[in-house]
Amino acid sequence: MALAPTRERTTRRPPSSPPSRGFLSSTLGKKTVMAVSGLLMLGYLVAHVAGNLKVFFGPEEFNAYGHWLRVMGAPVLHHEWALWLVRIVLLAAVVAHAVCAYQLSRRDLKARPTAYVHRRRRASYATRTMRWGGIVLALFIVWHVLDLTTGTVHSGGFEEGRPYQNVVDTFSTWYGNVIYIVAMLAVGLHVRHGFWSAAQTLGVGSARRERLLRGLADCLALVLTAGFVSVPVAVMTGVVS
Repeated sequence: MALAPTRERTTRRPPSSPPSRGFLSSTLGKKTVMAVSGLLMLGYLVAHVAGNLKVFFGPEEFNAYGHWLRVMGAPVLHHEWALWLVRIVLLAAVVAHAVCAYQLSRRDLKARPTAYVHRRRRASYATRTMRWGGIVLALFIVWHVLDLTTGTVHSGGFEEGRPYQNVVDTFSTWYGNVIYIVAMLAVGLHVRHGFWSAAQTLGVGSARRERLLRGLADCLALVLTAGFVSVPVAVMTGVVS
């Protein structure tokens, strides 16, 4: 008598869970990197605008400030070592900020490939221009370095060790003023929105502190923009010459 074929028992494996991402690969991790790097750059901007305003005290003091930047940390550090350390940290912050912004933007587009059915509440002007503002600032940084650091695109003859004269030369041209002022307006918008976003990401923001943080963001953006723009305006009007 033939025996009925027996069915082999198959054991079902539970579906494998997707590999967990590390913190830095997560959306929160990337936002945290953007917040920390953004605050580093904000600290640099505050120090930078304070140094720029020394131009109103004349060429001797401004040139002395430029010399101090190259010898700060002496005699412990060699010539320009501290300055290069600041540049490296700042460059790392800029790259990390830009890369995370790009990755978050791509992730956001993948999460919603189709347009929203219902129109969302209109965002602020600064929010809607953050991405383009970042591109404008990246291009400006390249031009600014080539103009006042290396002298590659500088007009009027770049003079090493004479930053006062180099600043006057740059802002004696219409295009130098346009590029700088447009970039500084972008800085103001970027700081206004970025400071608030960083506070939310790092857990500092709350409903009770919202008004204070927004007011502080507006104040920082206004002071930085006015401080930076005051230099080319002073050159154009002959206050600095």
